Amino acid sequence: MTKLLLSIHVLAVILAVGPIAVAASMFPAFARRAAATPDGGGELGSLHTLHRVCRVYAVVGIAIPMFGLPLADLMGVLGSPWLIASLVLTGIAAVVLVFVMLPRQQRVLVQLGDGESLDARVFARLAMFTGIFNLLWAAVTVLMIVRPGSSTGV
Repeated sequence: MTKLLLSIHVLAVILAVGPIAVAASMFPAFARRAAATPDGGGELGSLHTLHRVCRVYAVVGIAIPMFGLPLADLMGVLGSPWLIASLVLTGIAAVVLVFVMLPRQQRVLVQLGDGESLDARVFARLAMFTGIFNLLWAAVTVLMIVRPGSSTGV
């Protein structure tokens, strides 16, 4: 059962976080190009798609802890410092995504759709928060692989 849960957990991480990382990273550049042209330069459709990818896969990401926590329980590592640190970083990444990145993407879409001009700092901040999100997941990945203090021999 452990191998099955581990496989599903790792697949959920790859299939949920990967698309968000890519789509969210592309969003600021596409938004910057859209803002530089009067009609959005045909980028608005792409921006809507990138935002939808981030929203949909954020929901898919719920599968990560749904399989990860039972896996940790089966492995007897629920109280391990590396796991607790990973859970905290994952929670922070989720907060950054749901309460910072997605709302800011939505605001950019609305403002561009209304023909409003956007300050260049909007794109820089969105790129910054996307970078923070990606770095948090990179740290979680390292913790999950290295597992400092683990006695499992992995």
